[in-house]
Amino acid sequence: MTKKSSLPPILLQQSRRRVIWSGWKLVIILSIGLCVFALFRLHLSPPPEALLSRRRSFSHEVVFSGPPKVAYLFLVRRGLPLDFLWGSFFENADTGNFSIYVHSEPGFQFDESTTRSHFFYDRQLKNSIQVIWGESSMIEAERLLLDAALEDPANQRFVLLSDSCVPLYNFSYIYSYLMASPRSFVDSFLDVKEGRYHPKMSPVIPKDKWRKGSQWVALIRSHAEVIVDDDAILPVFKKLCKRRPPLDASKGKLNIKLQKQHNCIPDEHYVQTLLSMSGLEGELERRTVTYTVWNQSATKMENKGWHPMTFSYANASPQKIKEIKGINHIYYETEYRTEWCQTNSTFVPCFLFARKFSRGAAMRLLSEGIAGPFDASSILARSAPD
Repeated sequence: MTKKSSLPPILLQQSRRRVIWSGWKLVIILSIGLCVFALFRLHLSPPPEALLSRRRSFSHEVVFSGPPKVAYLFLVRRGLPLDFLWGSFFENADTGNFSIYVHSEPGFQFDESTTRSHFFYDRQLKNSIQVIWGESSMIEAERLLLDAALEDPANQRFVLLSDSCVPLYNFSYIYSYLMASPRSFVDSFLDVKEGRYHPKMSPVIPKDKWRKGSQWVALIRSHAEVIVDDDAILPVFKKLCKRRPPLDASKGKLNIKLQKQHNCIPDEHYVQTLLSMSGLEGELERRTVTYTVWNQSATKMENKGWHPMTFSYANASPQKIKEIKGINHIYYETEYRTEWCQTNSTFVPCFLFARKFSRGAAMRLLSEGIAGPFDASSILARSAPD
């Protein structure tokens, strides 16, 4: 038998209303509290650049014995066609002052059958990836090189080089130049003329932090760590920067869709934008130490696009090299900025390396004694490795 309530119906109804109202008040109070908590957390949450800087601040100073090293990071397609020049360059150096890392296509081995210089034996990365020029795989390969080089605590400077780069000075001069500066050398400027910034990059990458510059950088260790540790900016580049393929008549209307893909040219923007986002531009010499001659003819640019000029034996004359070595400032038109080249507040020539050099041009540099002693017969007597 069910026990009936002793309260009159009207009081019972009022009691139920009070319980329901109390429940609603509790729900409202909890909702307001959650909203206030969320706003408080949002207010305290740092912007992306602060997160990047915070990650960098966790990096402890490494301890090592012996002299600091310059890590030479070669980003190549397959082999090193100018290995004979670099071999001469490293031959005149103390082996305790440098280390070498090469990112080549997966499976390529540097040994006596593929390179003329023993300095490159087994220096290839074991975890290399297939690189497609103009896509994010390029900057992923750069990060792999930096990650490998950071394993050696003695590596304190990190220089990224292509397979067509050459040194303009001997090892001692370049070593002193880089070690004297507490800053990284990163070509970085405002990109106001190109439409490479994708609006969907915001808010992770604000447009005012978007930068452009040369891929070929020379970094101090803490900046190399920032690049390797980044897990905020790279995913945005991978998602939104797609290489626009050439027109293909066989694909018909699909061409229209493919041509709408946003080509950001990641290798010209990633490091610059990341360091800008990290609040590190004040720690940079905002210029590259690698010289490139770009085809700037309006007519040619319309037909062929921008391409670096290749130095041949004929135009790699001592006079031309002297002109390059005599450059002491760079003008950035988009920022109306003249960068007078310095290292540790001392005015210096701007460039330590240059590209793109053919084998003939590299042989001429050696014969002129740019990188060190050279016996041309030892090169000419051997056929070039594959």
